[in-house]
Amino acid sequence: MAPRAREAPRNTMNATTRKSPQPASYEQAVGELEQLVLQLESGQMGLDDTLQAYARGQTLLRYCRDRLAAVEQRIEVLDGGELKPYADGERDASA
Repeated sequence: MAPRAREAPRNTMNATTRKSPQPASYEQAVGELEQLVLQLESGQMGLDDTLQAYARGQTLLRYCRDRLAAVEQRIEVLDGGELKPYADGERDASA
């Protein structure tokens, strides 16, 4: 009898982890990050899946930071180059 070939490990990552590299929005990226954290904290993922999820999380985190920096820069431009602190009462005063 011939020796059995080793079976390739099954990829158990779900659709959340295998999404496209570029999220459609900041909110989608945050949602996917939250799902990845839940999966990682569950301890139910294999080593390879954990590594892939971690790498995906790093990509999403970088996207979110870049997006926030771009929005902050846009706000500075709109405020004439001066970034002003947000005062919660400002929103109520305009209503």
